[in-house]
Order: sequence, then structure tokens, then C-alpha cells
Amino acid sequence: MTLQQARGTFDVDLQPGATELGGAVGRFDLTKTYSGDLEGDGAGIMLSAGNAQEGSAGYVALETVTGILNGRAGGFALQQFGVMDGGDHSLTYVVVPGSGSGELVGITGALDLTIDDDGTHHYELDYELRNKSMTHEEAVAMRGAGAIREVPGDESPAEFT
Repeated sequence: MTLQQARGTFDVDLQPGATELGGAVGRFDLTKTYSGDLEGDGAGIMLSAGNAQEGSAGYVALETVTGILNGRAGGFALQQFGVMDGGDHSLTYVVVPGSGSGELVGITGALDLTIDDDGTHHYELDYELRNKSMTHEEAVAMRGAGAIREVPGDESPAEFT
């Protein structure tokens, strides 16, 4: 497995939704358009609590991304966890394990986000593709050798276990 990197920018649109838990949690629907090494679209949900205007709050978000990542077509999910506390902030942004599809099956990784003063969002996605997709015939041969447990039908490729 080789660590790969994708860089570029994205535009994001956040739309407030109905609050949750009696108004204690804010909800936002988000859409993104990615450019650069990742060309595609994202859609997700963000939940937040605290008082962002005073600099103390937290949020979680899940986003699905579909597009072309360094020439590979497919999709994956991103999970975010952000905290602001008295001017300090932290953000964890990871690829959800098991969420890859298409040519991105087996993707894992983390995204680093920077935001310019003008609001431009820049991403650096460090990732690996851990599973090698195989044909049905390759899967049958691997099962015979004891390397995999089961072989899916012809309509879906098997994955290493």
C-alpha cells in the first residue's frame, strides 16, 4: 500500500435545517463541489452545539463524496469532528472506513483543511487504497487457496479478507 495525496479546493454551501433535541443542537445540510485532484460533489449533514459567536462550540458532520480521485471513479464518506474553545480550535477529518465504492473500494485516509482569509477552502487528502478488487475468476482461485472466505456472485467483485 502506498500513501497517495490529492490536493485542491472546494466550494461549500451550508443551509440551516430544523434544530434537534429541543433546539440545543443546530442542524445544517451541506453541499460541496470539489476541484483539483478530486473532481466531484459532496453532500452531508452537520450537527452543532455550543455558542460559536462566543468561540466555544463543537460539531460533527458526515458527508458522502462522489467523483474522480486521481483518475479513479467512485465514492466514499468523510467524517468531521470539530471543536472551538476560547479561540483554540481543532478539526479531525477522516475517510470513513468501509465507505469506498467503485474504484475507491478500500479507501482510508485523512483530510487536512485550510481556509484562506477570502474564504477559499483548500484540501489535502492523504489516502491509501487497501483492498484490491478482483474478478470472479480470481476470487474463486483465491478461495481455493484459502485466502478468502466467500465469493460473491458474478455481479460484484470479491475483496481480500
